[in-house]
Amino acid sequence: MAPRAYWKGTLKLSLVSCPVVLYPATTAAEKTRFHLINRETGNRLKQQMIDSETGDVVESDQKGRGYEVRKGKYVEIEPEELDAVQIESNHTIDIESFVPREEIDQRFLNHPYYIAPDGKAAVDAFAVIRDAMKDQERVALAKIVLTNREHVMAIEPRGKGLLGTTLRFPYELRDEDQFFDDIKSPKITKDMVELAGHILQTKAAHFDPSKFKDEYENALKALVKRKASGKKIELPEPEERPSNVVNLMDALKQSLKGGKKTAAKSHARRATGRRHAPKKAHRSTARHRKAG
Repeated sequence: MAPRAYWKGTLKLSLVSCPVVLYPATTAAEKTRFHLINRETGNRLKQQMIDSETGDVVESDQKGRGYEVRKGKYVEIEPEELDAVQIESNHTIDIESFVPREEIDQRFLNHPYYIAPDGKAAVDAFAVIRDAMKDQERVALAKIVLTNREHVMAIEPRGKGLLGTTLRFPYELRDEDQFFDDIKSPKITKDMVELAGHILQTKAAHFDPSKFKDEYENALKALVKRKASGKKIELPEPEERPSNVVNLMDALKQSLKGGKKTAAKSHARRATGRRHAPKKAHRSTARHRKAG
């Protein structure tokens, strides 16, 4: 059963429209989280809003929103004033254009959502829009309002539904030049580049997220379980930092040797599996003869 919808509205392509629902495509529910507690009582702590000047506790009915126009000076904005700037497309995903997927810079990708038809009556129109997008092999760009903010969303077919990913606006991206301009351009020999290329080849693989292991998360769960059972937590010895003085060519050669060994072991395992397979078939055939 699908969880509660995060957003409900209408998906619109020109004159074709259908009711849809959005669900977050990611979750942090399984992440280990900690609460602040009182060490003396073991009770959980509550956070309070404090006036930065008077130090007084501010109650919920006294809280407001303000924009800092200069140091320590704020313009207070009332909730009804925010309502005055609500976007018309508040409950509509209005597809405006279709662009090639490869043209979308990955830095713009933000939060993914699953888009599904809302009710049986919406299925036909939803399927028309989805299948038309499959044939075009392009990504739809649309506008949507989430949590009172307008977003541009990239929409593409995903199985029986659609995947919508909100995009960042250009002003949210930092200019790469301010981080890359100071990087020097040293003279690297052709041999070094070729060695590095060979290392890359020994580590060639396919994208398989099922192999991703959150080792820190697993360690946290083990720590909490061990502490809850009353066992002592042994602290590891601090690691010595390796020297920064490295002979790059030597490091490349050693890395290549290590990569070749790993690749050879992997190849040997696959070859062993292939050699053993016929024996299993032979034993199975022999058993059938004996049974006959």
